[in-house]
Amino acid sequence: MDPMEKIYQEHSRTVYAFLLSRTHNADLAEELTQETFFQAVGRIETFQGDSSIVTWLCGIAKNLWRNCLKKKAGEPERLQEEFPAGKEVEETLFLEWDSLQVLKILHGLREPMREVVYLRLIGNLTFRQIGEIMGESENWARVNFYRGKEKIVKEAGKL
Repeated sequence: MDPMEKIYQEHSRTVYAFLLSRTHNADLAEELTQETFFQAVGRIETFQGDSSIVTWLCGIAKNLWRNCLKKKAGEPERLQEEFPAGKEVEETLFLEWDSLQVLKILHGLREPMREVVYLRLIGNLTFRQIGEIMGESENWARVNFYRGKEKIVKEAGKL
């Protein structure tokens, strides 16, 4: 196995999670993850070993995210405010999981999104497991979960 392929297999999930926590957009996080590893291949000789490889990769990812923010013609601080921290939103919403309103919104999601959200939150399954159960990819499960979560958050905000 190629050394970069091994690095990708070992660290791509971590880089993706890092980017997803900043972008709050599964598609953008996936795109930036791919670009991170593309750039890493071209700059592997610059890795000096002062930090772990995953720290170096996340540094590249962070710079790509900042460049993405700048391209959206805004200052990173202002755009960052438009994306509330995903974990905070999720915790706030799902701390009230017993809320009948939240359950109604969840039940109103279309399939397969509803099942993905149920499997993730109630079944506590990984995205890989959800993908296997549903005959789809791990990324497909991620996208459906995050889109479902966004819909729930949006609808709950209207209450």
